[in-house]
Amino acid sequence: MIGLGTIINCASIVAGGVLGMLFGKFVSERLQDGLTKVCGVSTLFIGICGALEKMLKIEGAVLTGSGTMLVVICLALGTLVGEILNIEAAFERFGDWLKKKTGNAKDGGFTDAFVTASLTVCIGAMAIVGAIEDGLTEDYSVLAAKAVLDLIIILIMTCAMGKGCMFSAIPVGLWQGLVTVLARLMQPLMTESALGNVSMIGSVLIFCVGVNLVWGKKLRVANMLPAVLFAIIAAFLPI
Repeated sequence: MIGLGTIINCASIVAGGVLGMLFGKFVSERLQDGLTKVCGVSTLFIGICGALEKMLKIEGAVLTGSGTMLVVICLALGTLVGEILNIEAAFERFGDWLKKKTGNAKDGGFTDAFVTASLTVCIGAMAIVGAIEDGLTEDYSVLAAKAVLDLIIILIMTCAMGKGCMFSAIPVGLWQGLVTVLARLMQPLMTESALGNVSMIGSVLIFCVGVNLVWGKKLRVANMLPAVLFAIIAAFLPI
């Protein structure tokens, strides 16, 4: 069944959010701050590992690096487009709308929790690659594995930041569902090189989410999302 992986993933996020709300009542403000920092450090390492996996390789007995200029150019162009479109503001407006519609208007941290959690679980390589595999071959194993990770991440983030994290299931469902539906049309574009570029840039963006979790909001990560599109385009350039 096409799309089953996304359904499982969204269900796991909701489950993680519900568990986080139940346990969050017993977590003090000091522990919430500690959990937020832990989420941030974990996110940093997930991003670092994903990026270095694509940027470093062993040739004989020598460790070599590649893709540095690709990262710089994609992030620069992607951020330029994202800042012009102001994608981050759109995320926040949607978060504010959700806050009101779900009866959480008095929850001052709802929107920040929603945006942060959404970016954490939406932009990783597993989300994109898993959704593509689900659409092309109906193999949802990658998204099933992501579902387990997301359950744990959202559980901890909900304890630390509040119920807004649970609603990240909505953009995950929309994003992964869209990629899954379009996967057959995108099949000629999703070469091994394109998937590798997407994985690398996506991991860098995850690192940026970690920076915001540990040190407060320093980067408008949503405005950097178009970098993923430039990563795909770069795979077809004669360079």
